[in-house]
Amino acid sequence: MNILVVDDADDIRLLLRYALTPFGFSISEAASGVEALSFLEARPALPDAVVLDIQMPMMDGLQTLRAIRGSRRTSALPVVLCSVKSRDVDLEEGWRVGCDGYVTKPFDVEQLVDEIHAAIDRRRRLQGNGGPSLDPSR
Repeated sequence: MNILVVDDADDIRLLLRYALTPFGFSISEAASGVEALSFLEARPALPDAVVLDIQMPMMDGLQTLRAIRGSRRTSALPVVLCSVKSRDVDLEEGWRVGCDGYVTKPFDVEQLVDEIHAAIDRRRRLQGNGGPSLDPSR
């Protein structure tokens, strides 16, 4: 499975690459929301999911998520927020904006892996019920 990791911190992207690769994920990286959106537009095939930090300069993770949900091509892309923001109000905002999962930093790697799989499964179930397709050609 291909995962796009979006975080402005180099060390977090590196940590996620090393943590997720043994679970069978191939990792692409973006250092900002703008870079992530450019990546998603430029690639012929979308990743299987996005792991997205919330606190980033210029375009934060919630703004990035809104843009992902607002694009016909990426609207059904599974997105897991991964953030230090752990208050109930933060989680509620993430779900309201359209995330498919939410993990707080510091995170347990297996919890993150489970959340990624659950997010992908939720999106696939939505597609089976007439929801938006992950296939950009449809």
